[in-house]
Amino acid sequence: MSVSLIPESLVRLQVQSVDKPQYRGTLHCFQAIIKQESVLGLYRGLGSPLLGLTFINALVFGMQGNTLRALGRDSPLNQFLAGAAAGAIQCVICCPMELAKTRLQLQEAGPARTYRGPLDCLAQIYRQEGLRGVNRGMASTLLRETPSFGVYFLTYDVLTRALGCEPGDRLLVPKLLLAGGTSGIASWLSTYPVDVIKSRLQADGLQGAPRYRGIVDCVQQSYRDEGWRVFTRGLASTLLRAFPVNAATFATVTVVLSYARGEEARLEGDAGSATLAQPSSL
Repeated sequence: MSVSLIPESLVRLQVQSVDKPQYRGTLHCFQAIIKQESVLGLYRGLGSPLLGLTFINALVFGMQGNTLRALGRDSPLNQFLAGAAAGAIQCVICCPMELAKTRLQLQEAGPARTYRGPLDCLAQIYRQEGLRGVNRGMASTLLRETPSFGVYFLTYDVLTRALGCEPGDRLLVPKLLLAGGTSGIASWLSTYPVDVIKSRLQADGLQGAPRYRGIVDCVQQSYRDEGWRVFTRGLASTLLRAFPVNAATFATVTVVLSYARGEEARLEGDAGSATLAQPSSL
């Protein structure tokens, strides 16, 4: 997961009406938000990702490492399976968090706003729709997160090995940044159309009567009304965010783990056993 100023424009691009589109593209959406709502408009809904970010990262990296150890062998297939398991389990936090973010970003600005923040948003949804309402979009979130996290960890593992990321390498950090950023892009490209459907389902009914009966109906209506391009709407802003955020995430985790393992080896008197710690070794 990541927090940046780009997702506000992403959600609006994904769910805007084809009959009366407000934005011509990512840059126009970005400019319109600043003009109408000031720079603060770019950060609307930021509280929801911040509330869940720490838990999600801890859960994802911990689950991936434990699953890989349980599978018994570090292979490309097991890297994918361990990542997929991590992606699936974090949906419990990710789905309600993204529902709140979507609702907050699409509500009217000013005193007329419906929700005061992410917790108030989820509380109101729960009172009106129950637990099912809080978990709206869970199936599409699972369809997005499970394979995408498999691709995420598999790509990072393959690239770090191919680039020869070893302790003491003068180019270690740039290599880790390249591997992490590329992994983020590969992850989003693998399931981006599902993210568009998820956003539409979670925003459905917010500004009028509900349109979709489920995932399949949403796919059919979206394709019939807007063609295949609807499934790539907002992709540019997503990829602009994906590289730097995931580069920093993976590089930081790997370097911190390597440092911690090095200190542990030093305290045990085994200074010659230093190796680059992969996130999967958590």
